[in-house]
Formats: sequence, C-alpha cells, structure tokens
Amino acid sequence: MTKQFWINLPVKNINKSIAFFSTLGFKFNKERISPNSACLLLGESNVVCMLFDEQTFKGFTNIEITNTKQSTEVLLSFDVKSKEEVDEMAIKAILAGGTSNHKPTEMKSFMYGCVFSDLDGHRWNVLYMDMSKMKKEK
Repeated sequence: MTKQFWINLPVKNINKSIAFFSTLGFKFNKERISPNSACLLLGESNVVCMLFDEQTFKGFTNIEITNTKQSTEVLLSFDVKSKEEVDEMAIKAILAGGTSNHKPTEMKSFMYGCVFSDLDGHRWNVLYMDMSKMKKEK
C-alpha cells in the first residue's frame, strides 16, 4: 500500500527555481537542498515536490523530458484564501520570470483562478474556491 506521495519535476537550474518559488511565497525543506535537487513544500500538509536538475531527472526516467513549450503534461493546482491572493500570485509569477496567457478570471460560479508557467514551463493553477457556491452547483 502507498505510504507517501510526492511530485518530481525536472528543472534547468536549481538555484533559479528556488528563487522563483521563494518569491511566490513557497517554502523549501532546507535540509533537502543539494546542487542537483531541492525539496519544495506545497500546502498546509507540506506535500513534497522534488525539483531535480534535468540530468538527475533523466537518470530516474530513462526517457526524454517533455518539451513544455509545445505541450502540457500536468496541471499542478493549489488554492489560496481569496481572489486578491490569486491576483497577487499571478503578478508575482510574472515578475519572477514566469509566464501566463491566462489572466485571473471566474472559472465557474465558485472558482476564480489563473494558470501560470514556472521557469521550466510547468503549469500551475492558482485557485480561490468559494465552497458555499460550489455546493449549489450541480
């Protein structure tokens, strides 16, 4: 049976990725940072997202890394406490070197969000969800 779950992402430059995510307010397990990897912690439960330099990542998978400029393999979603935080996160992501062609917007009657790409083209979906409105939607 599964004991733990974590995400692994390839990055071109560990130090630049650490700076990018730190600018957005994400935390790292400082004891698990090396020249080849960094342990990004996501959410209140500290889900682990390991950032590995591309060479190390390829060593695990034995296959080429997806070209994130041409396609999306996964959408990593996280929630925040308000629409204003969505807006702030979108601005921070762009100022830190990320990209987005998706402005913060109402996504359904209960969701407000924005998709941005990090320095390596991985897509992140920041959402505010009004749970009181979600219950009414069918």
